[in-house]
Amino acid sequence: MARAANYDRDAALDAAMAVFWRKGYHATSLKDLEAALNMKPGSIYAAFESKENLYLLAISRYFEASREGFRAQMAKSTSPLAGLAAQFQNYIDLAGADRSRQACMLMKTLVDTKSTDPKIAKVSQNYLDQMCAEFAASFEAARDAGELPQDVDPKRLARRFQANVTALRVELMRGASKEDIAALAADMARETMMLGVAHS
Repeated sequence: MARAANYDRDAALDAAMAVFWRKGYHATSLKDLEAALNMKPGSIYAAFESKENLYLLAISRYFEASREGFRAQMAKSTSPLAGLAAQFQNYIDLAGADRSRQACMLMKTLVDTKSTDPKIAKVSQNYLDQMCAEFAASFEAARDAGELPQDVDPKRLARRFQANVTALRVELMRGASKEDIAALAADMARETMMLGVAHS
């Protein structure tokens, strides 16, 4: 097997993530990866072992970035509930070329591989579950802070929150107008803030 030439591993993984996210696991060819990573096939395999392993590294990178982005937003918010509501507002001003205008890579992966590549699908499902757990922890923090009643179920609220984020990103991917995205995001943010009122 050819030795991997000197390369920037982080840059290569970012490039792989971008093309996999856009095209999906099955539709991404070796030629696509060669062009994106600017590496020869032998170097790609020497560095990453296989297309499957490269994909797993790419979705791991996507998950870590998504989780850190969520935590950063929560850390700068005035309260847990406000931080959760702000997640929706973040999508309004995304630039046209921003990759986050696509549907969630983890969800796309699950749809793409559930019946064909159970290993990849299982990993993606696990990451989705971990993100849902992040949301649940924030709802639990909101409950502990007195923003939500003590009898609410943080896990149930987290599943609904995750479903709303997924729906918003699907609308972005469909090319909905900025006005429509702004209205939808505002509705979702308002509904999140009203949880503290609706259950009181």
